[in-house]
Amino acid sequence: METPNPEIEGKQIGVIAYLTVIGLIAAFIMNMEKKYPFAQFHIRQMLGLFVTGLALSFVSWVPFVGWLLAIVGFFLMIYMWIIGLLAAINGEMKPLPVLGDKYEEWFKNL
Repeated sequence: METPNPEIEGKQIGVIAYLTVIGLIAAFIMNMEKKYPFAQFHIRQMLGLFVTGLALSFVSWVPFVGWLLAIVGFFLMIYMWIIGLLAAINGEMKPLPVLGDKYEEWFKNL
């Protein structure tokens, strides 16, 4: 049986991380044993997007200002998700715009 290429396997896990929260959990579990740096990077980026989305959902409860922030944040989150997914597909380890560097800092222990 052929051994999988670590670079390809890490890239696949990185792409899976961007496929909903279930994909994020699956990628985290798939990467627990081998700890591919590429996959870890994209798992941290997507985890950051998820946490940011949760924070925006709480902000949306505040009338008017919260609604405006949630709407703008929603479109920014979609933009960042697309950028992250394309980076994973292309094999790049570019932090997401705006908060990507912070995500790396906050989740460095994962």
